[in-house]
Amino acid sequence: MRDVVEIGLGKTAQRGYHLDDIAIVPSRRTRDVDDVSTEWKLDAYPFKIPCVAHPSDATQSPESVIALGRLGGLGVLNAEGLWTRYEDPSKILEELASLDEEADATKRLQEVYAEPIRPELIAERVRQIREGGVTVAVRVSPQHTLALAPVILDAGVDLLVIQGTLVSAEHVSTTDEPLNLKEFIADLDLPVIVGGCTDYKTALHLMRTGAAGVIVGVGADEWSTTDTVLGIRVPMATAIADAAAARRDYLDETGGRYVHLIADGGIATSGDIAKAIGCGADAVMLGEPLSLAEGAPAGGAWWHSAASHPALPRGGFCIAGEPDGSLEQLLYGPADRADGQLNLFGGLRRAMAKCGYRDVKEFQKVALVLDRA
Repeated sequence: MRDVVEIGLGKTAQRGYHLDDIAIVPSRRTRDVDDVSTEWKLDAYPFKIPCVAHPSDATQSPESVIALGRLGGLGVLNAEGLWTRYEDPSKILEELASLDEEADATKRLQEVYAEPIRPELIAERVRQIREGGVTVAVRVSPQHTLALAPVILDAGVDLLVIQGTLVSAEHVSTTDEPLNLKEFIADLDLPVIVGGCTDYKTALHLMRTGAAGVIVGVGADEWSTTDTVLGIRVPMATAIADAAAARRDYLDETGGRYVHLIADGGIATSGDIAKAIGCGADAVMLGEPLSLAEGAPAGGAWWHSAASHPALPRGGFCIAGEPDGSLEQLLYGPADRADGQLNLFGGLRRAMAKCGYRDVKEFQKVALVLDRA
């Protein structure tokens, strides 16, 4: 049973655990690292590593989406980002990368994102990515899905990502016609990833919409202010484990339909990736770690998709720093530091080998221990 703590008379709270609170327990078997596979498959689309990019303009341009795809991950372009508002946002990205600590970065983000979205640019960016020969994934927010989805779908994407800070299968509104996810997804001929979500019930309801993948978490990292602004903080280890429990029940309910879980939040090192998968995730969504790659669109600066919200921004701005290495080195090494921020998926493979598991789905069964009170 889940620990329940009384926080006051008549009010209780369930105890949750972050990835930092847990550790992986090796089994009786080890395995040669060359016999370990980090491959996974979402619907008909195979990937070499369980890496999905957070759709921030800081890391995701058409060129960087292609680069990540060629290295075996899944890049995701934001249909509401700078690349669909400006013909060439390079100078804006350079300006953002050059902001110093005294600059009012949030205000500047709001200004540059006030430019209207141009449908013809969505089509152009999708064409660029498709010509790069990789899986084409585009993100849209729930509130703009009905307006932008026809343009995105006509452009010819492979995967549609409907992502907000929090997404539910049942949105109630007395002023607007809400997006009915189940009806919307049923009418599509392509897989849809939806999220984020934070608990068992929401994950189960999102799975029942027909989604091929569910994003677990709100993208929280040291630069996220969702907790400060909304009071919402997700203990990721618990959120992933709860969503994995929902998936098991959904498998029983449907007779075998498997929904992939993508963990988004609190993931900065190869150890974090390993623990997220050990909790039940199929892949992780990386944000700030990708900003440290040479050639990142914003030159090392980082901000969340929600950081530019015109009324209630939820995310700080990370000042541009020196790159850690190429994107390939970031993902596959070699690492010249021992902090787990380089060779991210080489570290995952090593963890899987040390525990004796052959692939990602097997590794979800690894034993875990709570190592913090």
